[in-house]
Amino acid sequence: MTVRIPFDGLVTLLAEIFRQGGCSTDVADIIAQNMAAAERDGARSHGVFRVPGYLGSLASGWVDGKVDPVVEDVAPGFIRVDGRNGFALPAIAAARAQLVAKARTNGIALLAIRNAHHFSALWPDVEPFAREGLVAIEMVNSMASVVPHGGNRKLYGTNPLGFAAPRRVGDPLVFDQASSAIANGDVQIAAREGHHLPPGFGVDASGAPTTDPRAVLDGGALLPFGGYKGSSIAMMMEIMAAALAGGNFSFEVDFRQHPGAATPNSAQTLIVIDPNMGARGDFAARLEVLVDELRAAGQDRLPGDRRYANRREAMTLGVPLSSAEMAYLQKVARPG
Repeated sequence: MTVRIPFDGLVTLLAEIFRQGGCSTDVADIIAQNMAAAERDGARSHGVFRVPGYLGSLASGWVDGKVDPVVEDVAPGFIRVDGRNGFALPAIAAARAQLVAKARTNGIALLAIRNAHHFSALWPDVEPFAREGLVAIEMVNSMASVVPHGGNRKLYGTNPLGFAAPRRVGDPLVFDQASSAIANGDVQIAAREGHHLPPGFGVDASGAPTTDPRAVLDGGALLPFGGYKGSSIAMMMEIMAAALAGGNFSFEVDFRQHPGAATPNSAQTLIVIDPNMGARGDFAARLEVLVDELRAAGQDRLPGDRRYANRREAMTLGVPLSSAEMAYLQKVARPG
């Protein structure tokens, strides 16, 4: 059975859960807003599905939910943040205003975050920049779950890339995609719901191809999308996130001594660009030429369109959750 809850009500419920779980009020609010947005927009693998992972990481001592990140202004176009073993979303929030100001002044600015746990979708990070007229690119590495092309053991994370570009009118163009054939959260959902994966998405513990999501999760691994092409992009994410920021590579993330932990202490890089400095003030017009041609070529749905449609419906009717999910959230928010 499906129930619906107002978006603001879901944010409030989630914030209470994370405060109960050990986050400061500010951190709880930031994570709750992000998670509720993912659920609202239909990104189930990054919505309330992730509550146990956040709580497990907090309860095990793997992550600090109350720490304040340290922002370091190191160059006219470069900001570093030490997440201090906290969550990445507060680290982004702490540097956001300064990042935008640098991009406005210099045309481009970069934010490199280390020692922080990113456990959420990327599009909620990049979309707000596009709504301010900026282009944003985000690169994140994770924990080892992907076999490199031609390899025989897990090395890369799912290592997603997020991108957002503003349009003259309407919603920004936004995409968020893993460099693996499928996101790890979607594999977990498939296992929970008893679905098979498409061929070519994963291997089992022996390295044999499998469509069984449980075999992928139980000692198996994901494959990169597009063979060597996805593998190269996964490598680039390791370089642009972990190496550039000075954080852990995916294969260095190890929370085996923290039972219940799920969040990777990894790294990420955000690049924000003022496009009008590169297109003689005509970026929006040039982008619409591309959009018109995409539609003429038969692409009716642009990147982000499905999320925006889900968002409009959820903001009118409420965010849909299963009755079991709602009961779980209410129980965790009010223990005892």
